[in-house]
Amino acid sequence: MSADKLPACLQATEDDIQLLLAAQCHIGTKNCDKTMEPYVYKRRADGIHVINVGKTWEKLVLAARILSTIDNPNDVCVISARPYGHRAVLKYAGFTGAQPIAGRFTPGNFTNYITRSFKEPRVIIVTDPRVDHQAIREAAYVNIPVIAFCDTDASLKFVDVAIPTNNKSKHAIGLMWYLLCREVLRLRGTVPRGPTGPSGWDVLPDLFFYRDPEEIEREAADKAAAAAATAEAEGEGAQAAEWSGEGAPEAAFAAQPTEQALDWSAEPAAGDWNAEPAAAGEAGGW
Repeated sequence: MSADKLPACLQATEDDIQLLLAAQCHIGTKNCDKTMEPYVYKRRADGIHVINVGKTWEKLVLAARILSTIDNPNDVCVISARPYGHRAVLKYAGFTGAQPIAGRFTPGNFTNYITRSFKEPRVIIVTDPRVDHQAIREAAYVNIPVIAFCDTDASLKFVDVAIPTNNKSKHAIGLMWYLLCREVLRLRGTVPRGPTGPSGWDVLPDLFFYRDPEEIEREAADKAAAAAATAEAEGEGAQAAEWSGEGAPEAAFAAQPTEQALDWSAEPAAGDWNAEPAAAGEAGGW
């Protein structure tokens, strides 16, 4: 089914196409696999293959329609061995209820039932067929359908649904996972169809983008430094106000002297310091 034959509700909007182009999802590689030729629009003068964005959206909707028919969301397994896709698969799993495998894929996850991490999903989604080849091979052994985000240099062996896109860029990977997640939730009826915001899904694509750990540490350090500077400035202002006496009560300065002046030159009252103390009974019953 071509993109122009899709129902009106499944058609790509202008904002969706702009997002795909802004994230460079249409930029392929200089190499092109024989099986990926139908998804290539043309080849630029510098040798880069340009992916047909219309077919990208068509296959994205097809994958979403397949995933939305699975009754138990936990029967879907999302896999990404590439660091750029770790955050995306975790967010996708969090929103849709799928099982995430972010990082190294342990051999035997789908074939060796003795292992603790043994899984029996009904379908798997991989970020890159070249990096996640072990997961695809094991899925082929046990007849698990495979949905994959494929670049122009990827082989489609054992891949059932190929979504042509640029899987080398962190923005392209994050956006494709975001669009797939949004479309699945829309088909399930979890979120309404509409622009991003109150009338639609209020989650932005930035949540699915990879973030460098060093960048996160720098942001945390900057926030801590800004908070410390603010606290120090407030402390200095309070100290200056205290020394200047701005907050002192006016009554202390307006107090009048007592009517009965004290005579410091008067002699002290006479008394015998050597006298015995009063008896216990006379002093009050102690």
